[in-house]
Amino acid sequence: MKSITIKGSQRESVGKVSTKALRNAGKVPCVIYGGDKALHFSAEEKAFKDLVYTPNAHTVVISLEDGASYNAILQDIQFHPVTDTILHIDFYQLEDDREVTIEIPVRTVGVAPGVLAGGVLRLNSRKLKVKALPANLPDYIEADISGLEIGNKLYVTKVANENYKIMHPDNTVVCQVRVSRAAMKAAQDAAKEEKAAGAKKAE
Repeated sequence: MKSITIKGSQRESVGKVSTKALRNAGKVPCVIYGGDKALHFSAEEKAFKDLVYTPNAHTVVISLEDGASYNAILQDIQFHPVTDTILHIDFYQLEDDREVTIEIPVRTVGVAPGVLAGGVLRLNSRKLKVKALPANLPDYIEADISGLEIGNKLYVTKVANENYKIMHPDNTVVCQVRVSRAAMKAAQDAAKEEKAAGAKKAE
């Protein structure tokens, strides 16, 4: 999985006053869990642009001013309800021998025969939660749609991989090919016309 480096400064004080001062200075208060103890730090809000405002999944290297660095994943993020600015971010420290759970984006490959026949592909699950060792975390989950006809569904069992465990029930739908609205309306109109013609013939 691709990694993004965030440069930050360790926080000595974590009270409300210092937190407010950080935010006023355009910085985001953060904490890393999963180690011996929680580590508090802050970083410029713009440093999180490529991590937060993207459909992709990344691991993070948190590089602090004292030379220490930590491998982590984003665990939770809080936004301001009005301005949408980032208020706080929680990270979880990665260990090579410890599995983690993270949401991975789904990417479709192939061409569905049902789409060529006039159907519409609907991606029900844009991301799937998986559990794996850090080294086995994929950049994305590949969903092969080349066998989907109109009305067919692709379940998570079809995108399983031995490198990670998908944390969803087997009947979870990843994507499906549905009848388009235009085709459905045309079928309904044709049925109405056929019914009207039948009624007129019966007269």
